[in-house]
Amino acid sequence: MHIGKLDHVNLRTNKLDEMIKWYSTILGMTAGDRPNFPFPGAWLYAGDQAVVHLVGVDADPGAGSETELKLEHFALSATGRDTFETRLKKHEEAFETVSLKDVGIVQYNVWDPEGNHIHIDFQIDETLSQVI
Repeated sequence: MHIGKLDHVNLRTNKLDEMIKWYSTILGMTAGDRPNFPFPGAWLYAGDQAVVHLVGVDADPGAGSETELKLEHFALSATGRDTFETRLKKHEEAFETVSLKDVGIVQYNVWDPEGNHIHIDFQIDETLSQVI
């Protein structure tokens, strides 16, 4: 067996509409095709890959999980660092940056409306602004 890459992250939320808007507005993802599951949700795409699956719940998003949620963060790589930082500031989103020179990336740490920690990684020497 060989693991290739992470396919997607599945997040439970009682703020489905707000989460869809945040991932679309802040991360530039697009809501797209999703199987006809018997529960509310959305699949958010980066290009042609559904990378964030949202599951709508009425209760606390941690309620009903196998035990307690343990995910500290997930990370996405991107291009267009200047554009992304401008977008964060325009929407008054809280963020923190960390420069990891030894691995050649700058991390932008952000938190979605449910408080999930996500870091968006850019190459440290990126100079072109491209939309993520």
